[in-house]
Amino acid sequence: MTDLSSEVAGLADKSLLVLDDDAPLRTRLGRALEQRGFEPTLVGSVAEAIAAVKSSPPAFAVLDMRLDDGSGLKVVEAVRDARPDARIIMLTGYGNIATAVQAVKAGAVDYLSKPADADDVARALLARAGDSAAPPENPMSADRVRWEHIQRVYELCNHNVSETARCLNMHRRTLQRILAKRAPR
Repeated sequence: MTDLSSEVAGLADKSLLVLDDDAPLRTRLGRALEQRGFEPTLVGSVAEAIAAVKSSPPAFAVLDMRLDDGSGLKVVEAVRDARPDARIIMLTGYGNIATAVQAVKAGAVDYLSKPADADDVARALLARAGDSAAPPENPMSADRVRWEHIQRVYELCNHNVSETARCLNMHRRTLQRILAKRAPR
């Protein structure tokens, strides 16, 4: 953490926008990044984020992808319009290649899956263009990624098992067994 803190201390502008609709996560991440030297503004919706960007465009942004009132991609565009040099990181609990590509095309510099460690977020925010990110120290297992994807589709289908099974091209009973189990590590 000391290397990150000293790197942040050398920045002229430490303003950071943290957008997440999960209040405890938003608060925890904001505090952790503040301890590393950033000056965070915490918001919980796309509308609040866009208002914050208009009033004071941040040098850095950590944005959730899926929110109750829309997509974090709208905020990426707002930040890019207000401050083209801003470094933007997208966070999501349901990472997949298509959304990662969307985020990068919109102007995000990196894309991290939740739960993301504050040090990983800070490293991604401070990474130089062209630097390749180090692999995560404790990545999700393939079983966990599969389980997260199934949970996301289940949520998008309004917790309808039959509809979710059709979307996943899976037998309904198999899906029920998977949903009844605990999340893999």
